[in-house]
Amino acid sequence: MNILTADMLTPARSTAELDRLGDEIAELSAHLEAATARLLDLIREFDARQGWSNGFTSCAHWLSWRVGLDPGAAREKVRVARDRRAPAGRRARRHCGARRAHRARLAAGGSQRRGARGGHTASQPGATRVPR
Repeated sequence: MNILTADMLTPARSTAELDRLGDEIAELSAHLEAATARLLDLIREFDARQGWSNGFTSCAHWLSWRVGLDPGAAREKVRVARDRRAPAGRRARRHCGARRAHRARLAAGGSQRRGARGGHTASQPGATRVPR
C-alpha cells in the first residue's frame, strides 16, 4: 500500500485516489459485515448444540478461551448471536424494557450515569467525595 502525501498529488489525481480509497473502504466494510454475520450464526449454532459443555461453564467462557476474547466481549458476542435468532418484536420489547427501566431510575431521582463506586449518586451515603 502506497501512502501519498498532499504535495505528491495533483487535484485530479487526488480525487481519483480518494474515490478509489473510498471504494476499497466500502468493499472491505461489506466483507467484514458478512464475516461477522457468519461468525454470529456459527456461535449461535455452537451454543445451541452445547459444543462448549466439555469442561466450560458457558459458550462465552469457551469463546474467550478459544479465540482469546475478553470475557465481556465474548458474552456480548453470544448475546448478539442468540438475539439474531429472536423475532424483531421480541428484540424491540427487550430494548423498550431497558429504556423503561432507565426512565424509572431517572424518575426516582437516580443519575443518568452510575458512579464509579457501587452505583451511588453524589448525594447518596457511601459516594466518593472529591476534595475541593
